[in-house]
Amino acid sequence: YEKLRNVTCLNDGSIWTSGETNDIKCFNIKGSLLQTIQKKSGKYPYDIAVDNDGDLLYINGATGTVNEVKNGQTEKLIRLLGWTPGNLCVTSTGDLLVIMFSKDYTQSKVVRYSGSTEKQRIQFDDEAKPLYSGNARLKCIRENRNHDICVADWAAGAVVVVNQDGKLRWRYTGHLSITKNKPFKPYGITTDSQSRILTADRNNHCIHILDQNGQFLRFIDNCDLEAPLGLCVDNNDYLFVCEYYKGNVKKIKFLK
Repeated sequence: YEKLRNVTCLNDGSIWTSGETNDIKCFNIKGSLLQTIQKKSGKYPYDIAVDNDGDLLYINGATGTVNEVKNGQTEKLIRLLGWTPGNLCVTSTGDLLVIMFSKDYTQSKVVRYSGSTEKQRIQFDDEAKPLYSGNARLKCIRENRNHDICVADWAAGAVVVVNQDGKLRWRYTGHLSITKNKPFKPYGITTDSQSRILTADRNNHCIHILDQNGQFLRFIDNCDLEAPLGLCVDNNDYLFVCEYYKGNVKKIKFLK
């Protein structure tokens, strides 16, 4: 891809990837192309995920739908009215978390679905203030092992974490460093087997690693990363990183 945005891992070691094209591609760990899915609409997929059955999910921003690819057939799983889905993830219980923005770009919220049925809505804190910035900017989302819901809110310059009931736990707005002098704008986000949170800092060409309580642990900044964006961690705690402009996926072994 000229502009690589998303990567998600499968249990067999292969990865699905998408960028700013109609194609969603599956590669094995050696980089050989295994499968290509071509979207019919002219807009690139906003995000991709794999459900607990191993089936591919993707967001079609042009139609405002979450689609599922099952046995080679694409079906509309969720269709939104008045809102546009931006990013999504699958939880440990098989629920779907979708972060979306309103048509007038003034509000954002996280909605939990079981199948196509809405179960939960997360939008405001205890003081009725918005948890997330209200715009169409990238807001990647992941569920942590402790069931916290983690959102990398690019426009807010923050990682926003709520518990499974939707209560705000903490915000992370970056770490002071003499070598990281551009504003913190988190893009991709993922978590590992120890409930650590990893978020991509595209402007500073590094990855921030946090513990589950929002405490900064370290940077990954020694892997010659350039404009990291989408992230995922596989079952063996290897990190996969999309380099937006180069179109590379890098596999990184990080601290235990």
